[in-house]
Amino acid sequence: MTRIDPVREEVIRNALVTAAEEMSLTIWRTARSTVVREILDYSTAVFDAEGHNVAQSARIPVHLNSMSDCLRWILDHAIPLERWEDGDVIVTNDPYSGGQHLHDIQTFRAVFVDGRRIGIVGTLCHHVDIGGGAAGSYLATAIEVFQEGIRIPPLFLARRGELNEGVFEMLLHNVRQPDETRGDLKAQIAALGIGERAVSRIAAKYGSDNLAAAMAQIQEGSERMVRAALLALPDGESSFEEFVDDDGQSETPIRIRVHVVKRGDGITLDFSGSSPQVSGPVNNTRAMTASAAYYALLAALGGDIPANSGCYRAVTLTLPPGSVVDARFPAPVASRMVVNHRIATAVFGALARMMPERIPAAYYAISYVYALSTVKPDGRRQVYFDIEVGGWGGHARGDGASALSCGLHNNTNAPIEMVEARYPVTFLRYRLLPDSGGPGARRGGLGLVREWRLDAPKGSFSTSFERFRIPPYGLEGGKPGSLSRTTLRRADGTVESLPSKVSGVPLWQGDVVSIETSGGGGHGDPAARPRAAVRADLALGFVTAEGAARDYGFSMEADA
Repeated sequence: MTRIDPVREEVIRNALVTAAEEMSLTIWRTARSTVVREILDYSTAVFDAEGHNVAQSARIPVHLNSMSDCLRWILDHAIPLERWEDGDVIVTNDPYSGGQHLHDIQTFRAVFVDGRRIGIVGTLCHHVDIGGGAAGSYLATAIEVFQEGIRIPPLFLARRGELNEGVFEMLLHNVRQPDETRGDLKAQIAALGIGERAVSRIAAKYGSDNLAAAMAQIQEGSERMVRAALLALPDGESSFEEFVDDDGQSETPIRIRVHVVKRGDGITLDFSGSSPQVSGPVNNTRAMTASAAYYALLAALGGDIPANSGCYRAVTLTLPPGSVVDARFPAPVASRMVVNHRIATAVFGALARMMPERIPAAYYAISYVYALSTVKPDGRRQVYFDIEVGGWGGHARGDGASALSCGLHNNTNAPIEMVEARYPVTFLRYRLLPDSGGPGARRGGLGLVREWRLDAPKGSFSTSFERFRIPPYGLEGGKPGSLSRTTLRRADGTVESLPSKVSGVPLWQGDVVSIETSGGGGHGDPAARPRAAVRADLALGFVTAEGAARDYGFSMEADA
């Protein structure tokens, strides 16, 4: 097999990452929906000729860590590589074909040079609505994936450069915002063309054989770096349990249990003992769980390890079939991030006992997904979709970050000015929540409140929230972060507290929705927090006088 020198390998690696970033910029500049253009809920990647991830954009780990699994499933079970031709685009959103959930439509295109397949490029976008029983396609009462929207098996969206208009129109006739879906899907197809040309240029400059060699060596290099990082850790094992509040259909907590065994340059994460799959739509398929587990491990190891399929070779996952971490068809999965985040915090919790200096207390650990459906005067449906975040956990070196997206989903916020310009809502509050960070020697980061009023005659509200009963844990004596809550204040002044997971709650003009997110857990004994730090928190409004007294035994008079 051809081998190339390390300098050329690194040059090609950076060129491939640049190709993935070019694809990412194409989607960002041409997509139509706010969830893609503003929240940046999409990802792009480059794969070798056999479907292994070799380069990716700086987007969403929960997507990127699973895209290769989805592509490999397509190649092994649906459309083998010998059927792929130049200009073909393969599409799927099927969670049971290696995908995430139905919102996440993935597209792939092979790159050919002189008739030889030299790589594959791929995109994944979260689409605002994919049909199903709730606007935004988060149906809290779903008990089957069939209720969550249109399910696309792996198929050809384009053949030899010609778009399959029938498939395209079938999809658009099953969603509530066809114009945005059309725009976002065409942005994905355009990005594939950009990626195909970029990878072709790299092959033309360095040669197809050298490109293939570089792709193999890039993955080998990441594998070596992960194994070296593991070797630097002492051997050992540790277990940890996390709990999800519920599945939205019962009040039974859901257990996520992981047992970590590290030996030499390998590590095993065993999720035996996790709860069986549940009726509600919070289940994870195997690819989803693997994605969160890989994220947590790589984040804990740190360093500048290039992210690609080579990173996963030192990791062994044991997932009990039919459990909430390896659900079986046709379990609903739309709200899979409810469990997905907790998989990450469970792994972090286990690793904290093996490398306490590196692991922070728990972050908010939920994608606060909500959707508001309204109808325009011309009768067209409109869906305002948003994702909120909370506080990070305190850590050995400092306080947790406030209202900052966790790396697992890595979303940005939708500016309220843009939302108000496009949707019939007026924002009343958007700020940090005092006293929401878990008390500790290093305080947890703060959650936030996002509050808006409906200005349309009527609407329908749905949520996929968490942390209403089980707060983010603290470490080393630190206290938990705050709980979340959703409050609905009707125009007549009556107030309702909503459950964490709802669908189709009717809203009327003048109703106000208030969403409060969790702060992160604290790290270390709160009594050890420096008095100066508490005074600074008071001055900045991060804690109240009551909170400082309660959590830190601090008073302005006594501690002046």
